[in-house]
Amino acid sequence: MTTPSPAVPAARENGRLARLWRGRPEDRPWARPALLALLVATALLYLWNLSASGYANSFYSAAVQAGSQSWKAFFFGSLDAANAITVDKPPAALWPMALSVRLFGLGSWQILVPEVLMGVGTVAVLHTAVRRRFSAGAGLIAGSVLALTPVAALMFRFNNPDALLALLMTVAVYCVLRALERDRGAARWLVWAGVAFGAAFLAKTLQAFLILPPLALVYLVCAPGGFGRRLGRLALGGLALLVSAGWWVALVELWPASSRPYVGGSQNNSFLELTFGYNGLGRLNGDEVGSVGGRGRGGPGGMAENLPAGLELPGRPGGGGGWGETGIGRMFNESVGGQISWLLPAALVLLVAGLVVTRRAPRTDTARSAFLVWGGALLTTLAVFSFMAGIFHEYYTVALAPYLAALIGMGAAVLWEERTRWSASAALAVTVAVTAGWAWTLLGRTPDWLPWLRWAVLVAGAVAALGLLFAGRVDRRLGLGVAGLGLAAGLAGPLAYTLATVDSGHQGSIVTAGPAGGGMGGRGPMNGRLYFGFFPGGAQAPGGGLPPGGQMPGNGQAPGNGQMPGGRGQGGGMPGGTPPQGLPRGTVQGLPQGAARGERPGGGMGGLLNGADVGEAAEKALLKDADAYTWVAAAVGAQNAASYQLATEKPVMAIGGFNGSDPSPTLAQFKQYVADGRIHYFIGSGGGMGGGSEISSWVEDTFEKTTVDGTAFYDLTRRK
Repeated sequence: MTTPSPAVPAARENGRLARLWRGRPEDRPWARPALLALLVATALLYLWNLSASGYANSFYSAAVQAGSQSWKAFFFGSLDAANAITVDKPPAALWPMALSVRLFGLGSWQILVPEVLMGVGTVAVLHTAVRRRFSAGAGLIAGSVLALTPVAALMFRFNNPDALLALLMTVAVYCVLRALERDRGAARWLVWAGVAFGAAFLAKTLQAFLILPPLALVYLVCAPGGFGRRLGRLALGGLALLVSAGWWVALVELWPASSRPYVGGSQNNSFLELTFGYNGLGRLNGDEVGSVGGRGRGGPGGMAENLPAGLELPGRPGGGGGWGETGIGRMFNESVGGQISWLLPAALVLLVAGLVVTRRAPRTDTARSAFLVWGGALLTTLAVFSFMAGIFHEYYTVALAPYLAALIGMGAAVLWEERTRWSASAALAVTVAVTAGWAWTLLGRTPDWLPWLRWAVLVAGAVAALGLLFAGRVDRRLGLGVAGLGLAAGLAGPLAYTLATVDSGHQGSIVTAGPAGGGMGGRGPMNGRLYFGFFPGGAQAPGGGLPPGGQMPGNGQAPGNGQMPGGRGQGGGMPGGTPPQGLPRGTVQGLPQGAARGERPGGGMGGLLNGADVGEAAEKALLKDADAYTWVAAAVGAQNAASYQLATEKPVMAIGGFNGSDPSPTLAQFKQYVADGRIHYFIGSGGGMGGGSEISSWVEDTFEKTTVDGTAFYDLTRRK
C-alpha cells in the first residue's frame, strides 16, 4: 500500500484556492478577483460606523435579547424571555441575531453584523444569478448597483426583517432561473425555490409571496419540457413552500394558548389572523385593526379615536390616505425617491430594451426568461408598493433593490453587445441621459448638501450619453471609457447617499437613508398639527413620542415656527445631527457615548416609534431583587418596554404589544399577575390604547407613584 505524499493534500488545497481565485475556466483573469473585491468592499462599507446605531430598532433587539436567553422565546419570537407577547412578525429574521447574541453576548455589533452578512450574501447571490446567463461584467454591475442603493445600505445595517427577506427573495429568483435552464434537474431547483419562499414567509409573512405569480407564470410558459411536466413541477415547488412555511404556523396555531405567548399584532391571539389581517389585506386596503391607522384610522381598535383633539396620524394633513399619497409616482416622491429610485427609470428602460432584443428568441430562451423573471418581480412589487393604502414606510423599498440591480446589469450587457446597431447605442444613451437627469432632480431636493455633485452628474451624464451614441463606431477602449463614465454618472448620486447613510446612526421604527433632509418630504407642512410621535417632514419629537399629556406645549404646536430645525435628522434621528436641549453634545447624530453598547441617552419617556431613555437610577431600581419577579416591570407599548429590557437584560412586559392596542394582557390578567407578585413595577407612559389605557388607569388609582429619572414608576407591591 502506497502512502500518499504529504504534498498531495497541500497541492489539492492549493488547487481549490486557485480555482476560487480564478473562477470558471472561461472567465477572464479579472472576473473572480473583481467579484471578491466587490464582496470585501461591500462588507467594509456596511461595517463602517456600525455601532453608531446602537440597538437600532429596540423593538426587535429586545426580542433578540429574549431569544438569546430563552429557547421558547427564540421559537415564538417573544418580546421578553418570560414570554408575555411576541413581535408582530414571524421569528425567522430574529433567529440569526439571537444566535449571535447567545454566542457573543448582547451588543450592537452582535445584533447587526448578521444583517451585514445578509447584505454581502445578497450581493453574491445576485452576481451569481446575473453572471450565469450574462457576462461577468453584468454580474459586477448588478452587484455594485445593489450594494450602493441607499435603502439597501440602510437595511443591511439595521435589524428589521427586510434584510433577510431581500436575501431570500434573491435566492428564490436564482433557483427559478436555474429551473428554467433545462428540463433535467428543474424539479430540484423549484423545490429549493419553494423552501426559500417559505423561509421568507417566516421572516415577513405575505410580502414573501408578492413575486410568486410572475415567477410561476414565466416558468409555466418559458420552461423546457411538456406543459404537464411544468405544471407538476410547479405543484412540487408549491408543496415545498407549504411545508417550509407551514410547519411553524401549524405548531403555533395548535399550541395551547395558555402556555405560549400572545401573538403580537393580532386581536384574537391568532397568527393566521395576524397574517391575513394586520400583516395581510390590511396593508393593501388600509384596514389594519389595532394599528395606528386601524379600521380607516378612526374606527374601533384604531389609534385615531384615542388621540387628543388637534392631533393627527401620519399621512396627509386633513385625513385621507393615512400613509401618504398612493399612485404611480409614489416611488419617485420626496419621501421615497432618494431611497430607491435613482436607477429605477433606467431599469424600466433596460427591461423594455432587453425584451425587444430577445423578442425573436425561442420560447425557452434563458436570456428573455431572465428579463421576464426579474422584470415581473420588479413590476409586481412596484405596483403593490405604489398603490397599497395601509402601513407603508420608505425602507420597505429595499425589496425592489435586487430586481432593479439585476435589470441594470443584464440590460447594460445586452445593449453593449448590440452597440453596433444604432437602436442599441441610442437606448444606452437614453438610459444614461435619463438617469443623470433624474439624479440631478433628486440631488436638487437637498440643495445645501454637496451642491456641486448634481451638476457634475448632469455634465458627466450628458457627455457619456453623447459618446454612447457612437459607442459601436469607435475604438473599443474609447467605448469602454465612455461606458465607464456613464456608469459613474449613474452611481455617483446613490453612492453619495449611501456614504451619508453609513456615516450616521439609525434608531427607532422609521428610518431613512441619505443625508439630513434627504427623505423628509411627503408628509406636508406643519399647519399647527402634530403627527403621532413625528412632526411632518419627518423630524421627531424628543424621545420619539408625545410628551406626558399627549401633546406638545402650545396646543400641539412645535416651538417657534412649528418646525423642527434642519428637517429630518439623518436616518430619522435628531435633526441635523444636533441633540435637542437636555441631551449631551459630542455625539453621532444625537447618540451619546455608549451607543456602541446600545445604550440610550438620559431619562424620560418613550413613544410609539422610539424607545424610552433609561437612566442609571431607573436601571438600578429595576435590577433590585429582579430575580424575585417574572417581569421586573411592565410598560404600555413595546418600544417603551424594550428599552428597559435592553438596559437591564431582564424581562419587561410590553402591555398591548407594539401599538399598545393588542388585548394582552387583559385588565383581569394583569391584576392576577400583580396579585401573584410576578411584576415589580409599572412604568408610566402618558396613556395607552384599549387594555393599556384601562391598566394604566387602574395602576394610577391603586398604587403609589414615584418619579425615577423623570419617569413615573409605580411599585406594584405597594398599594396606596
